[in-house]
Amino acid sequence: MEDHEKEMNEEVTRLMEEMERRSQLRRNLVPMIVQQRPEEQSITTWGAVLFAAIAGGLILLFWLWRWLRKTRPEPDSGGSEKEILDNNTDKKDKEEEEGSDREGVENKQAGNRITSGCIEWPGQIMMSRSRVVKELVDDLLRFLRTRLSNSFVPVLQPAIGVGSAFEGWSPCEADDAVYQLLVPLEPPAGHSFHRELATLGRIPARDYRIRVVLECACRVRNMLCFIHSPKHHVRMKNRPPYMLDFLCTHSYLDVEKLALWFRRLVKQAWVALPWARHYKMEVLPYSQRTCYLMLTSGSGRPLYVEVLLGVQVGCTDIFLTSHSANDTYIRSTIWQQSCAVAESKFFSHMTSQVPQGSFHLRCLHLCTRMLKDTEFSPYTLKTIVMHFLNTRPLSSWCRRGCFRQVVDILNFLHQSVEQKQLNHFFFSNSTMPEEIILPKCFEECEPYNILQHLVQNPDAHARALRQCEQLQEELLEGLLD
Repeated sequence: MEDHEKEMNEEVTRLMEEMERRSQLRRNLVPMIVQQRPEEQSITTWGAVLFAAIAGGLILLFWLWRWLRKTRPEPDSGGSEKEILDNNTDKKDKEEEEGSDREGVENKQAGNRITSGCIEWPGQIMMSRSRVVKELVDDLLRFLRTRLSNSFVPVLQPAIGVGSAFEGWSPCEADDAVYQLLVPLEPPAGHSFHRELATLGRIPARDYRIRVVLECACRVRNMLCFIHSPKHHVRMKNRPPYMLDFLCTHSYLDVEKLALWFRRLVKQAWVALPWARHYKMEVLPYSQRTCYLMLTSGSGRPLYVEVLLGVQVGCTDIFLTSHSANDTYIRSTIWQQSCAVAESKFFSHMTSQVPQGSFHLRCLHLCTRMLKDTEFSPYTLKTIVMHFLNTRPLSSWCRRGCFRQVVDILNFLHQSVEQKQLNHFFFSNSTMPEEIILPKCFEECEPYNILQHLVQNPDAHARALRQCEQLQEELLEGLLD
């Protein structure tokens, strides 16, 4: 259009110059026309009329072109010339088509926003940092095992990464993520651990106690064990202290005593590790039942690490751990049953099976980030996602279906709250992947409702319903803005 405009301006300039030249010529020829013969004067007059008509037509064409240029759409208003023409000629048909496909367009746009700009998925960052944390804690545990090899204390096994940060998602920003590791404990020589149910009548059981029992270990140590020693009831001066002396309460393994002992070991051992040159370590007093560490690098960026202590249940992926959601009102000899290792293995297995990246983790991250200012825990949505992963085609966890999955997760949450029922993933589940090893009682017991508190509290149920509706509204409003 710019080139065309330039050519038109040049043509009009040329025509105006030509008209001026011929007008001057006519003024010079007027005396001659008067002297011409009648037939010559007629021919000259008709020529002048024809020239004036052509010039007037060109001038009219020029002004018509200028008017069309003013009324055409600007180039940056969107689309090519063909699209502009189609918009002007088929406007009514296009509006009807947009009306019928509005829902599909909104879903597509919302899905694009979820997978591009709206989600700052910290998965890659957490995977990198989790490897560093795992290596650091393993080096610490190897040092402690060497130092404690001749003592009668629990044997510290290699740590297992658990929790959201090691699973590849987090309900918070990457810099605020807490890297949880479970350190399994095995009894030392001459001792054994026996699990005892602490809460009667609860099915499935959750609270246990771990009784420490002395056993004969004369052949193992090539010396009289605690049972056969004539002075087993009196601590011998040349024998190191053993766990019944300072890690147990009434022969039961004490969580708080064990955590305090482990925190002291970490403080003493840290200065001897090469990692001490790269990270400043501080033990935080956040919990009496775990070891909470803050590791600060030279750049000033902190890493938060929580070390849990646990005892494995048989040869399964279930552990009795020191971790508790509320460690203020729980006795120090109570160990709570945890599925954290089984959950970590499940997510690792599913991530290797999902064909198009980790969109299941992205969806879970987005949903849990929306739970701020609500009474729902991230574990509730995590349970829903595990059910979806185990029952839906894995091909649906992709970029195109991400928005649909998020909507379905929130809808399922709303439905579960309405019915006051959401079954625990690992209890009474006959479709468990073979990679997950569970006790037989898990499959045989009745379904365990993690929303049981809503059944017993009508006010909490009403608040949960309102919060579900707000979550759904905020999702739609945020994606359509």
